[in-house]
Amino acid sequence: MMGSWGGYNMFGGSFFPGMTFGIVMLVLIIWTIYWKYQALWHAAKHNNKVWFVVLLLVNTLGILEILYLHVFSKNNKS
Repeated sequence: MMGSWGGYNMFGGSFFPGMTFGIVMLVLIIWTIYWKYQALWHAAKHNNKVWFVVLLLVNTLGILEILYLHVFSKNNKS
């Protein structure tokens, strides 16, 4: 049976697996939006136009944004 796990459809065939998938997706979306907002705000405030465009266009679940804020940014305390 393709697309199933343990006899249940992972994408909503049963209430709980479908609900779990939805909750995980919601948490990942909130996580990504939070870090994207933080990095875009920081890049705009410090006039980093190239970083702003890259961060705006590339979606990496917050990994690129976190790296920008904590590794590549010169002004970490702002």
